[in-house]
Amino acid sequence: MIVVGDLVTDVLVEHAGPIQIGSDTNASITVRGGGQAANTAAWLARAGQAVTLVAAVGDDPAGRDRVAELTAAGVRCAVRAHRGAPTGSVVVLAGPAERTMITDRGASLLLDPADVVAAIAASDARHLHLSGYPLLHDGSRAAGLAALAAAAERGLTTSVDAASAAPLRSVGAPAFLAWVRGADLLLCNADEADVLAGPGDPAEQAVRLTAGVAQVVVKQGAAGACWAGNGQVFRGRSPRVPVKDPTGAGDAFAAGLLARWCSGGTPEAALAAGAALGAEAVSRIGARP
Repeated sequence: MIVVGDLVTDVLVEHAGPIQIGSDTNASITVRGGGQAANTAAWLARAGQAVTLVAAVGDDPAGRDRVAELTAAGVRCAVRAHRGAPTGSVVVLAGPAERTMITDRGASLLLDPADVVAAIAASDARHLHLSGYPLLHDGSRAAGLAALAAAAERGLTTSVDAASAAPLRSVGAPAFLAWVRGADLLLCNADEADVLAGPGDPAEQAVRLTAGVAQVVVKQGAAGACWAGNGQVFRGRSPRVPVKDPTGAGDAFAAGLLARWCSGGTPEAALAAGAALGAEAVSRIGARP
């Protein structure tokens, strides 16, 4: 499997109460690898899948550390280090009821279409998974579109993660849906589904979105997920587990679901596999296995 998207440094700030604006707030702070695409690749490797990540980092210590972490986790890295650009960084503010991300895309915006096409051409992978983040930013959009085009040309199945509600609103639902039209599978969470399909029941949103992509999964966190495709709707449940940190749960869910679905599993089996890996993710600190 090939995963295309972002590889960044996560600065995870866990605070037990409200942030005291203009003063001090007690928190636990950790620094580790992140990025939606990189996290999904790491969880795919955890699920036993052969996976290649295509991404861009800076030619700096952070970039080298991020690649080394993934390599140690069993991910093949087709990652270019760009001199003069910093590796992207995300500050994740994780409180009892909310998670907010403050993002510097850095070298992720330099993702090169030629690098993406070359990696796909050199691989014997049968599936491409694209993080939506490259599509949501001007600098990397050409690379995201090139990934989908190259995969289609070579006969790979494709999936896209909608990534994040705020930048989706900025680019607009019609533009994003045009970019991913024809993909085999679109994954989005409840907020992203509201942007792309309008408010409503998750199953109805998923069905509406199948007008442009073959199959759609709407994630609902602890409430489970639903899958629409081929005129059918399937619902999956999430196991009840103590939540330590929701960071990366959606990426783990995507990895579990894709690993099962790309191996011939049914939508019901894929939803269950995604929920199991998502539950493992929220039971630990950080976005990676």
